[in-house]
Amino acid sequence: MSAGLPLPGTPTPMHRWKGAGGLSIAGDSWGDPKGPLVLLLHGGGQTRHAWKNAGEHLGAAGYHAVSFDARGHGDSEWAADGNYTQDAMVEDLLCVVAALGDPRPVLVGASMGGGTSLTAVGEDRIDATALVLVDIAHRVEPDGVKKIRAFMGQKPDGFDSLEEVADAIASYQPHRKRKTNLSGLAKNLRLDPNGKYRWHWDPKFHAGIRNVDLRQQRMEACARNLSLPTLLVRGGLSDILSEEGAREFLELCPRAEFVNVTDAGHMVAGDRNDIFANAVIDFLSRTVPIGKTPIHPPHKTAPHHEGPPGDITDVP
Repeated sequence: MSAGLPLPGTPTPMHRWKGAGGLSIAGDSWGDPKGPLVLLLHGGGQTRHAWKNAGEHLGAAGYHAVSFDARGHGDSEWAADGNYTQDAMVEDLLCVVAALGDPRPVLVGASMGGGTSLTAVGEDRIDATALVLVDIAHRVEPDGVKKIRAFMGQKPDGFDSLEEVADAIASYQPHRKRKTNLSGLAKNLRLDPNGKYRWHWDPKFHAGIRNVDLRQQRMEACARNLSLPTLLVRGGLSDILSEEGAREFLELCPRAEFVNVTDAGHMVAGDRNDIFANAVIDFLSRTVPIGKTPIHPPHKTAPHHEGPPGDITDVP
């Protein structure tokens, strides 16, 4: 199951893989498949297209960059049971890794995708070569999360026009110039039979249990368990990851590197892709160099460490 009909101009996925329970996962890729695999995981309410420019830069640098739509987003299928928990996202990630045949990828995760990546690595579900967290850490700012949820929850019956959609985006991202060419919105929308424009995500994505304290405990444990090269990228204008939150993460993971993109908001790659892509490529050139062995050796074993009990769905 998925949203309504794609609008004209919506790109067709380059790839499809089977996620957990056989759910269809859509993805794109850039670069040489023989290069080091870099998996790009988007945030809640985004799609694989959020990584297009970064993926092209990584591909040009010699990496095999792969971006995929999370379950219930973009061109991936909706979960019939409404399961959009962090654990379900991790299981989908494991399925994509298995399908690509490279068990030691680099994980680059923004917001929700960063939470998935941090959980997968911190609980030893994936033996990654490096981890990049984009404007997400062990804790998030409640006011910023409320703002995201309010944006995603508006107009549940759909928008009447693309202009109305553009106005909603401009209100949510006032630091960006409002686009006059609205054709780029097509990939983020679906058209209902009644002519209404809807976002591409499953409304059930909002229905999960969100236990903030439980999430923070789990993410703190994951951060403490990190031993691989890690880069934390923060948007200087972010209302999701505060300066204090970034400092706390670096205390939990003292070997991590940190980049603060001063004039970017929560959507760092979208706001300043040039700075973001260069920072990631610089980091990877030292930790997962092209044609050389990654500096983080593989685990002899990768036991599955269970997280705390509970059902957590993350919007960030």
